[in-house]
Amino acid sequence: MPTDPVQRPPTIDAPAAARWARLPADPASPWLHEEIGRRMEDRLQWITAKPQRWADWSPLRGGLEAHALVARRYRDAVPYVIEPDAALAARTADALNTPWWSARRWQGVRARVEAPPEAGVDLLWANMALHMAADPQALIAEWHRHLATDGFLMFSCLGPDTLRELRALYETQGWPPACHQFTDMHDWGDMLVGAGFAEPIMDMERIVLTWATPEAAFAELRGLGRNLHPARFAGLRGRGWHAALAGALAGSAAQAPDGRISMTFEIIYGHAFKPPPRVALSGESAVSLRQMREMLQRGRP
Repeated sequence: MPTDPVQRPPTIDAPAAARWARLPADPASPWLHEEIGRRMEDRLQWITAKPQRWADWSPLRGGLEAHALVARRYRDAVPYVIEPDAALAARTADALNTPWWSARRWQGVRARVEAPPEAGVDLLWANMALHMAADPQALIAEWHRHLATDGFLMFSCLGPDTLRELRALYETQGWPPACHQFTDMHDWGDMLVGAGFAEPIMDMERIVLTWATPEAAFAELRGLGRNLHPARFAGLRGRGWHAALAGALAGSAAQAPDGRISMTFEIIYGHAFKPPPRVALSGESAVSLRQMREMLQRGRP
């Protein structure tokens, strides 16, 4: 795998990714993100580690109901919420501070919308965020910093087969790319190891969503993300183009057995552990205070 981010997916326009991150998120998390969060939370039953502290990365987009599921599973753990954008942090705090009559109030969901303590957390939960990052290696490194030694990362993201029907339609019409490229799960595994994680385990599945009308498809896709490809159409599309896209989607639905518009989403799941720090010793070695504490706790010289 090439080491230069420019030479491999994701092909993401960094300013466009930054604009997407600053956009106000809807009060309700996207349905697909919530569904993926439910499936990823179910995988926690196979992990024997019991976190004392855990953090959710940007749950307003990743899934508030998924956040509640993890909080219920680890009722005795202290939950934190990390929102990389300050504007989203305020909205997330409002969403989590539910009124007294809400059922969620009695489900133990009390998260601190703030950075975790310096010692780190035992679980970092990141649902459906990685594929929208212009510099995913930097994001993975940040997740690694937030984890305590022997803590583990759980994440999900979109894979290369996502929206293959829409991409093919755009190519047929001679339009610029419909979406940015999505990274293969084996490349994610390599990046995890490169960031210092150990024992990465990756798996994937494909989910097909269907809609009765183009308008219904547009509404759901807008909530899932944006086209961040650098070669996307540079200007604003007009009504004529919008009508042409809707007509093309309706035409594809007419050829389907059920008469519905369908699109594939490849979902990648991954988890990995943060091993004890390995410090290469030489005549003079620089060790952070946190690394020193961890080595002393483990009885290392």
